[in-house]
Amino acid sequence: MSKRESSKYKIDRRMGENIWGRPKSPVNRREYGPGQHGQRRKSKLSDFGVQLRAKQKLKGYYGDIREKQFRAIFAEASRRKGDTPENLIGLLESRLDAIVYRAKFVPTVFAARQFVNHGHVKVNGVRVNIGSYRCKPGDVIEVKDKSKQLVSVLESVQLAERDVPDYIEADHNKMVATFVRVPALPDVPYPVIMEPHLVVEFYSR
Repeated sequence: MSKRESSKYKIDRRMGENIWGRPKSPVNRREYGPGQHGQRRKSKLSDFGVQLRAKQKLKGYYGDIREKQFRAIFAEASRRKGDTPENLIGLLESRLDAIVYRAKFVPTVFAARQFVNHGHVKVNGVRVNIGSYRCKPGDVIEVKDKSKQLVSVLESVQLAERDVPDYIEADHNKMVATFVRVPALPDVPYPVIMEPHLVVEFYSR
């Protein structure tokens, strides 16, 4: 099971935002942080605090990626040609667990990581069990035959709370998705505003 599966909504409450846009988020009822002092945390953030919050929100959205791994992704984004914030989002959206989530094979990004880790997914016909595996445009992601009738999978494709973005082509009858292209920031259907430029500023301090 994902390390944050049982407490993932603490991220929502800490951020004060429903970062996945899910109807079960406690933020829909309580727009303050967890704990007895949660309601007091309304003071104005410093520039560093704003940048840290943007980093934690983006990192949390993709399943609370470990800091060392997230920093490595940022480092690669900064080495690549072009706009670093756009490169960062492109690398995050190219992760196998992110694509499985975007294709609606599972209900949450945490479930996507677990689904991949348990060997339910194939990429170009080969089983891959690493959630951070980086897909390339044209890669075909498929749910294994034995896993296509799992209740969680069948329920997920019926979820109306989000749609499959246009940079992924998904066939829910065959449980197959194609990663069409690496998206730009405006293409990614975040339920809340993400600010990768602040993440760049945070790591550039």
